[in-house]
Amino acid sequence: MEDWAEIRRLHMSEQLGIKTIARRLGLARNTVRAALAADAPPKYERPAGGSVADEFEPRIRSLLAQFPDMPATVIAERLGWEHSSSVLRARVAQLRPLYRPADPADRTTYEAGQIVQCDLWFPGKVVPVGGKVLADPPVLTMVAAYSGFIMAVLLPSRTTGDLVAGMWHLLSGLGAVPKTLVWDNESGIGQHRRLTLGARSFAGTLGTRIYQTAPRDPEAKGVVERGNGFLETSFMPGRSFTGPGDYNTQLARWLPRANSRMLRRTGQRPYVRIFDDRAAMGVLPPLAPAVGTSHRVRLGRDYYVRIAGNDYSVDPSVIGRFVDVHAGLQEVSVSCAGRSVAAHQRSWARSQTITDPTHVGIAAELRTAYKARTAAMRGPMAAAGAQVGLRALSDYDDLFGLNTPSTAAPVVRPDLQVVR
Repeated sequence: MEDWAEIRRLHMSEQLGIKTIARRLGLARNTVRAALAADAPPKYERPAGGSVADEFEPRIRSLLAQFPDMPATVIAERLGWEHSSSVLRARVAQLRPLYRPADPADRTTYEAGQIVQCDLWFPGKVVPVGGKVLADPPVLTMVAAYSGFIMAVLLPSRTTGDLVAGMWHLLSGLGAVPKTLVWDNESGIGQHRRLTLGARSFAGTLGTRIYQTAPRDPEAKGVVERGNGFLETSFMPGRSFTGPGDYNTQLARWLPRANSRMLRRTGQRPYVRIFDDRAAMGVLPPLAPAVGTSHRVRLGRDYYVRIAGNDYSVDPSVIGRFVDVHAGLQEVSVSCAGRSVAAHQRSWARSQTITDPTHVGIAAELRTAYKARTAAMRGPMAAAGAQVGLRALSDYDDLFGLNTPSTAAPVVRPDLQVVR
C-alpha cells in the first residue's frame, strides 16, 4: 500500500521516470509499471476454503427459522455436532440476525433539569462495621441525566427511611430538585409502580415525581448504570476503608475528580454542564421533608429500643411511657413528650447493644430508690413480729361437714383468727 502510493506520487507529482523511481525505492521496473497501471493498491487474496459447518448450514437455518433464540449449545446437540464448538458458534452468530426480529433502541436525549436517575450499587464486603466484621452496604448513586453529574453516598441499609434520607442528603447538597427521579423496582421505593408511603411523602414535600421503570429494563436508566460502572472501575481499585465514615469521606473527595472528566456523550465536563441543569430545576422546599425511620413505642423495664436489629439504651426515668424513636443516617435519637432522652451514633453492624453509661447510672439510682421504698412499706409489718395462724386439717373437715352427717350444720370457729 505504501509503495503503491509513493510510486504514484513520485510519477505524477514530481514527474520522475520509471527507471528513477525504481532506483530510488529499490524496486524492479516491472513492479513500478504494474503499480502505475493499477487503479487500486495490490491486495493479497487467498481463495476461501470450505468450512466443516457448510454441510450443516441448511439444518442450522431451519432451526433458527423456528427458534431464533435457540442457544448454540442446543443447536450443536440437535445437529450431533462433534467438531470445534467455536466454529459452530461463529456460524450461528453469523446466521442468527437473519431470523431474529430486530429490536432497535432509540438514542435518548435529555433536557436540563428534568431527570435525575437513581440506583443502588454494592461495593462488596469491604467496609468494616464492627471489629473485624466486613459489610456490603449499598451506595446510593444519583446522576443528573442532562449533565452526567454524579452524586453518591454510602447508606446503612436499603430500607425506605435510609433511601429517603440519602436522597435528601444528596439533593440538599446539589441545592435543587429535578422534575423527575427515576428508579427501578427497588422495594424501599415501591414495587409495580406503587410507591411506599415514605417515598410518596418525600416526593410530595419536594414537589417532584418518582417514576419507576418496568422490570428488566436497564436501558431506561443507562446513565446511572454507567455511573455505577465508573465507580467500580475508577473509585474502588486499590482502596481500603476503616469504616462507613471513612468510605463516605474518600467518596466525597473523589467525586469532584469524577465530575471533571470529559463525557463523550455530551462533549463537556459534568461540573460545567451542571450549572444549566441546576438552573432549570426546582428550588428546595422551605421545610425539610421527614426522612429516616421513626416509630413510637412504650419503653419497657430494660430501657432499650430496637432499630434495624440493634438495641439502644434510653433514659430509664421514662420507663412505662411512650417514646418517639428516630434513626437517621448518622444518629439514633429518642424523645419523650418533646424532651430528648437518648442520642447515639448509629451502628451499621447487626445484633449490637449500644449503651450510654449515664443511663446505667440512672437505672442503678432508680433501682436503689425502689428497693428502699419497698422496704419502707414492709417495715411496720416486720417490726410487729406478727405471725400467721394455722388451722388443723380436722377444722376444715368439720367446716365442710365431712365428719358429721350431711344434715348437720357446718361448724364454724369464730374464735380462731388469721393474722395477715
